[in-house]
Amino acid sequence: MIRTTSKLADGRELIYFDADVCRGRGSSDRRPLEPPVNLSQVRRDPATGAWVTIAAHRQARTYHPPADECPLCPSRDGRLSEIPDEDYQVAVFENRFPSLAMTPPDTNPDADPGDDAAVDALRGRLPGTGRCEVVCFTSDHDASFADLDEDRARLVLDAWTDRTAHLSALPGVEQVYCFENRGAEIGVTLAHPHGQIYAFPFATPRTARMTDQADRHRAATGRNLFEDLLAAEQADGQRIVLAGGHWTAFVPFAARWPYEVHLYPNRRVADLTRLTGAERAEFPALYLELLRRFDRLFAGPAAGAAPARTPYISAWHQAPRTGGGELALHLELFTIRRTADKLKYLAGVESGMDAFINDVSPEAAAERLREVAS
Repeated sequence: MIRTTSKLADGRELIYFDADVCRGRGSSDRRPLEPPVNLSQVRRDPATGAWVTIAAHRQARTYHPPADECPLCPSRDGRLSEIPDEDYQVAVFENRFPSLAMTPPDTNPDADPGDDAAVDALRGRLPGTGRCEVVCFTSDHDASFADLDEDRARLVLDAWTDRTAHLSALPGVEQVYCFENRGAEIGVTLAHPHGQIYAFPFATPRTARMTDQADRHRAATGRNLFEDLLAAEQADGQRIVLAGGHWTAFVPFAARWPYEVHLYPNRRVADLTRLTGAERAEFPALYLELLRRFDRLFAGPAAGAAPARTPYISAWHQAPRTGGGELALHLELFTIRRTADKLKYLAGVESGMDAFINDVSPEAAAERLREVAS
């Protein structure tokens, strides 16, 4: 992997990741950009203890631009984008409209609760310190991650690992989260194949719940929750979707989404930086197969019909800097589609109470995902 770093016109960092010869990377960003604005603030919900990011400045972010104005395509034919070069393999840059940033927040009267948070336990708040990055998987606007070959998927894995190592070392960062949202149904506003990375100044609420459960399991059994969970799924077998020598993918016993798959390395590690060479080498083929099965789930009935592009969220769960010693690195992949023409909307019990109701049994989902294997 060759890593080349440069700066965009407004000072944001841009990093190219190449698998082979670096093509010079001599292009500079010629856009007349103003420095990015940071009005973010992190507030603690006193009723749940969860941190909520307030980022009012993001209302102005780019929203569903036409393909010929895509900011993630390379700069070509006189059109300037976030990527100054005419082509790239994998590119990562600081988000122009970040929810969190390492620069001190600008003054924002609307985000000020008006009391001294240091002494007001009900209004705990922190500066919106952190970092948000965009990961472009390919320069091909019309592709998707599932269209990549194994070498390119490995390069993306290397980029995720590089950014995890760098971001987790920044002052104030507690957890690094790499993820991809795909599909307008999910809420994606840029169609170009890309993901994001958030460096949070706190452990996310879902991570906090998993940490609590893992600590309880350790106290009750003396064992690690995630090692026991994976071993139980491997022994049962009915929810296993696919498995290799170093990774296992399964539908969780209490899946929240109609089609949800968790992908674990067979050896428990805290984050992407701890994977071995053999584990990294096996990941691309397994992950690409999972994504392609998701696309084949809702393929058209006609013989030879092209697979649909299933909307999904792909989320890497990594241990936070503090208190996450029991957590295991794993990827959670799920779609909001439950049939070819029906979406799983979060209803009142789910959005209001975080109490999920799944219309597809995990065992049936696993069987269907095995049926659509390559």
